[in-house]
Amino acid sequence: MTHPKIFLQHGATQSQNRLGRNAVTLLGLLTMLALLVLANLLFGARTLPLTMLGKLWQPTADDHLSLVLQARLPRLLCGMLAGMALAMAGCVIQALCRNPLADPGLLGVNAGASASLVTLGLWSATAGLSLFWQALPGALLASALVYMMSRAQQSQGQSAAVRLILAGAAISAVLGAYVQARVLLNPQLFDGFRYWMAGSLSGLGWPEFHALWPYLLPAAVLLWLLAPALNLMLLDNHTAKALGASQGWQGLLAWLGATLLCAAATAIVGPLAFVGLASAHLARRYLTLNFRLLLPGAALIGGAMVLLADLLARVLMPPAELLTGIMVALLGAPFLYLMARGQNLKEAS
Repeated sequence: MTHPKIFLQHGATQSQNRLGRNAVTLLGLLTMLALLVLANLLFGARTLPLTMLGKLWQPTADDHLSLVLQARLPRLLCGMLAGMALAMAGCVIQALCRNPLADPGLLGVNAGASASLVTLGLWSATAGLSLFWQALPGALLASALVYMMSRAQQSQGQSAAVRLILAGAAISAVLGAYVQARVLLNPQLFDGFRYWMAGSLSGLGWPEFHALWPYLLPAAVLLWLLAPALNLMLLDNHTAKALGASQGWQGLLAWLGATLLCAAATAIVGPLAFVGLASAHLARRYLTLNFRLLLPGAALIGGAMVLLADLLARVLMPPAELLTGIMVALLGAPFLYLMARGQNLKEAS
């Protein structure tokens, strides 16, 4: 008969091994993100010497330094924060929907931001606002409408997760039709709208960064504090309730946090496809299902993914610049193929 202490020691050893692997993985992700930050500062239409970074804190009128401080640094910070926000929102939405294919777009944020943009862009009172402030109200309102519809439709045989998905799809379809009609009826909207819709970091500066982070920081802290509840939401409803998870107020807070993250990021950079979906999957695969580690891990992956896409967009065809959203899609499409292939191999085995 095996002594109980052996089982306890074995369990403690496994826990320590997992903790060590997770720490190494997070350190590797942090290193990768730091290298991409460095590369984004140095490379672009003009390649800068590494010694330029040592002058960042020295007051000087150097043109290279001005390029870094006024163009590249705020751009990469906005892109990195947007990628982190979409990644964390993706993790939360997949937990709330209990669907590994759920994407932040199910919040209705993308469609709401687009509808707000094509509506407020025609008003003289709001025409002078930045794209961020034109897109944010619609993103928040659309997500709120999706949540209220999902809570109102208490249909028998349908879980809350299914109702969320159906409500998100319905709102997105209606707002998508509205956006298409507005663009067709007002051709002057088309140029600016398609540029935002494709997803781009071009032209982002310090005003956009200062508008972005006040939404992201409290939302990220809120979701991290809700990590224990999010862990339980991965279980079925009866088990989660038995363990103390509240699908009511805790689910509402998680939805609110994910909405703030996704709405602010989308309003700044446009709807970047695959970031939320891919980052959440990679974090679960190489880290853990514990949201206390999953959220920061996914954030590092999402930030790195957007920075890599933006770097490639700037260096592949100099001095011309591709749209960051195009590069994100090109990076995300192979991921979806590999994910589906891996799932097929797993089922076959």
